Amino acid sequence: MSADTELRQGRTNVRGNVRRTPGPCARWADSDADFIREILDLVGDKWSVLIIGTLSDGPVRYSDLAYAIPGISQRMLTLTLKQLRRSGLVDRTAYAEVPPRVEYSLTALGTSLLSTVLELAAWSADRQAEIRRHQTTYDSAADPG
Repeated sequence: MSADTELRQGRTNVRGNVRRTPGPCARWADSDADFIREILDLVGDKWSVLIIGTLSDGPVRYSDLAYAIPGISQRMLTLTLKQLRRSGLVDRTAYAEVPPRVEYSLTALGTSLLSTVLELAAWSADRQAEIRRHQTTYDSAADPG
């Protein structure tokens, strides 16, 4: 087999070649990769992290969630809650009252993710000054072009 043919085959089997390299991706089957990426996109999203953290103490009304999470728009709150509900991390309970009342709470699955989410948020807060320092250094050294 020529070197050119080997190179072409290596390019077409990128995922297979990555699997031979030690690391976290080597543990998962190719068929799981897209699903894992989808879930990481959901639970790693800034709004999801903040919503899950806010629900840590129990059920919260929609308006209280909106108030407790600075900067989140109603649209983003609604969309994120919908995705968290779809994945079974959050429950929505509507009460037949006047005016209507809706509360959101973590499911057992959402609660199982809570410690990871809170640790990630705490890690970010604890290292904020160091990370900002690195960003400033990088930005000032970066080529403007």
